[in-house]
Amino acid sequence: MIRSFRNLIERQIQKARLEGQLDNLKGEGEPLPDRPEEAMVDKADAIGFRIMAQAGVLPEEIAIKKQIIKQRELLDGITDPAARKDAMKELAKLETRYGIAIEARKKFLKN
Repeated sequence: MIRSFRNLIERQIQKARLEGQLDNLKGEGEPLPDRPEEAMVDKADAIGFRIMAQAGVLPEEIAIKKQIIKQRELLDGITDPAARKDAMKELAKLETRYGIAIEARKKFLKN
């Protein structure tokens, strides 16, 4: 099934190329931009995420990752022990959701 899907994709790309739909695209002939934030992400995932971002779609795991970053920044500014404990609980929940989202994507792509 994976092979037939890849063949379909290759045929669609070839058709678009022959029809000139891939000519004069934004950034054509320019070097690829440096994206250090993608260094720890699988290249296929990074490409998929970039395509989704250009389409205005944010993958769940990226949205959760942004929440984690905000929560960590919030946690850095908290000095009250009770409030800090609550903020750490929220961070743990977000990190768990993030792990689940990543595993779900991997499982989905594996099939």
